[in-house]
Amino acid sequence: MAGERALSPDEQLRAERPVASLKGKRIYVPPMAYGSARAFVAAFRALGLDAEITPPSDHLTREFGARYTSGDECYPAKVTIGDFMKLLRQPGVDPSRVVLFMPTADGPCRFGQYAPYLERILAVNGFTQTQVLSPTSANAYAGLGELARPFIRTGWRALLAADILQKLLLMHRPHEVNAGQTQAVYEQCLDDLCRTIEQAPLDPPVQLRAIREALIRCRDRFRTIPLRRDPSAPLIGIVGEIFCRLHTFSNENLVERLEGYGAEAWLSDISEWVWYTNAEQFRKLRLTGRRFSKAALAAWIRKYIQHRDEQALLEPFREDFAGYEEPDIHQLLACAQPYLPPGGAMGEMVLNVGKAVYLAQKGVDGIIDISPFTCMNGIVSEAIYPRVSRDMGGIPIRNFYFDGTQSDLDRDLGVYLELARSYRRRKRFHRPAV
Repeated sequence: MAGERALSPDEQLRAERPVASLKGKRIYVPPMAYGSARAFVAAFRALGLDAEITPPSDHLTREFGARYTSGDECYPAKVTIGDFMKLLRQPGVDPSRVVLFMPTADGPCRFGQYAPYLERILAVNGFTQTQVLSPTSANAYAGLGELARPFIRTGWRALLAADILQKLLLMHRPHEVNAGQTQAVYEQCLDDLCRTIEQAPLDPPVQLRAIREALIRCRDRFRTIPLRRDPSAPLIGIVGEIFCRLHTFSNENLVERLEGYGAEAWLSDISEWVWYTNAEQFRKLRLTGRRFSKAALAAWIRKYIQHRDEQALLEPFREDFAGYEEPDIHQLLACAQPYLPPGGAMGEMVLNVGKAVYLAQKGVDGIIDISPFTCMNGIVSEAIYPRVSRDMGGIPIRNFYFDGTQSDLDRDLGVYLELARSYRRRKRFHRPAV
């Protein structure tokens, strides 16, 4: 949603592909975060396009991912490609009617290479008729043609709403009296939200009001869940590479395993990255002397609209999220400044370090960084964390790397949570009473 670099010829071709090419086809969205993917699918359907999330990842995902990649790719690439190729190999699937949704972005992460790499794999293996829908941070989803503008607005609202539901889920599930009730309420709320997104008119004020009303219904459902809060339960902040920390298959369901040990997780959401890309766009505009350009004006207008939408959807949850407020992006970047100055470093390493500082100051009892094995952002962050821990009073910060191989995750989490409980008794920053 932000960025100013010029498009490559391949990106330009994808951006200009007419939206008519999507008619009669089904768009498959990889579920980086389950709820967000479902809401994003609903945003496509709201525009009259057929869309589904890809089938759940399983052992075949790793098998196909290994078969169609070289071994040098990061784990999220293997998982995503494995899921896509597994889908295309399913009986009854017509590859010519399949559209694979694979966004891309600028920056140091290998994520920017996923879309062209996927297209190459498809071509080499005979799937030349399978289309890759690859909206970029530079072309503002131009690959959707005339549907780009309503999709950007609808997609943004869908992601915001899904982030809110995920936050409610993680705040309630560890403390539920009746096992499974929170997950059931979450699924009911997700159904309500997706149905609302699909059926609401695209007129921006009407759509926003409908989504807000759906979220209020969801809030009220969550408020009926009986809870039994253990005041000694540790609260663990979760940062890391965006796909791996949100994709439960890739991180071996780390958050629910934490909950099994009696902990609660505060998970960094997707909208955090969108706000970061916006901030990066403004920084680049200043560096290139275009602070007062048409591009800057367009960016300011987009930021204003996005912020207004976010505030409208969050307002009904002020009471529910007291003590769990997410930082403004500039606050987060200020937290990172002493360790990884945003002007000299970029990408998720800045967000991870800044969020770790913010979460420590909000009184969490520990921080876990979830990253793919060999991820540069994770490696750089890990090198900085000892200093962050020292400055924040010794808060335990632990990196967990994932590559699909077996590890004794339960043992490692158990050891880590003992450190978190020990820190809790002597920590500098304390949580408000909930």
